[in-house]
Amino acid sequence: MTAGSEAVEESPLQLDAPAGSPPPSALPSATLGGERRRSLEQITLLLFITVPFVALVAAVPLAWGWGVSWLDLGLLTAMYYIGCHGITIGFHRYFTHGAFKARRPLRIALAIMGSMAVEGPLVRWVADHRKHHKFSDAEGDPHSPWRFGETVPALMKGLWWAHIGWMFDEEQTPQHKYAPDLIKDPAIRTVSRQFVLWTTVSLLIPPLVGGLATWSWQGALTAFFWGSLVRVALLHHVTWSINSICHAVGKRPFKSRDRSGNVWWLAVLSCGESWHNLHHADPTCARHGVMKGQLDSSARLIRWFERAGWAYDVRWPNAARIDARRKESARGKEKAAQAA
Repeated sequence: MTAGSEAVEESPLQLDAPAGSPPPSALPSATLGGERRRSLEQITLLLFITVPFVALVAAVPLAWGWGVSWLDLGLLTAMYYIGCHGITIGFHRYFTHGAFKARRPLRIALAIMGSMAVEGPLVRWVADHRKHHKFSDAEGDPHSPWRFGETVPALMKGLWWAHIGWMFDEEQTPQHKYAPDLIKDPAIRTVSRQFVLWTTVSLLIPPLVGGLATWSWQGALTAFFWGSLVRVALLHHVTWSINSICHAVGKRPFKSRDRSGNVWWLAVLSCGESWHNLHHADPTCARHGVMKGQLDSSARLIRWFERAGWAYDVRWPNAARIDARRKESARGKEKAAQAA
């Protein structure tokens, strides 16, 4: 590892169990997805990566030759953004970083929505991401594209690792160390253990709606293709691109102690997550796209939740908070120039 020797600013949630807390053995049993990836799980993961990806590739000639119905397109879009916001608002900004507090019904809803994105059990997802922030682009980061060095061949290998390869690593992030708060919550622990259930629900909703709307097996089949397989593949690769692309390229107007960058063309599909530089400069901030013209649908929904009384104590950015990080970055460049 060659970049980012310092850990980024951590979230207010403890990455390590606080002093005086019970040892891991005294905590409830781990949620679905333990700390070692078994062979059966690796095979299942491979299927969930390859089958939707094949569907995504096949979608281009199919759409060109036969087209896609408005119903299938609507199911794809609706299911995509339900799962995407479940990840960005729920798994990421809320459960991982504590960017806001949520009433119990919203907390459970976000846990289920994120699980329907088919990106793994909630507790494992959060543990992996907290570890990523603790060691971002340094030794210990689960998915840095700079893992193998800075040469072009090393970066190509690293991009593959950050995008997909790291998920097949047998050694997993210790959940009791990085997500003890979630493990101790019975409701969240249950949702995390029910990952297979919510994956099944997520995959079956489109064909069920498509079949009932058209009253045909063909309608169910095309809805499954577009609303389940293509949607899952698209969402997966957009999410994984935050790990790979957004840590290799992009503008960096804020100081983040790593190589996180802003990639504008991923903003809409990633629900605002690709404004990644500010996020690593200020991990607990509820809004990532803080500059003019930076679309962030996740922040917009959090604002609506706040107005409805479902979310509170939201960590919104303000001018001083943003300028401090921008000025720190400018000062850092000035010092580096003087030192040179």
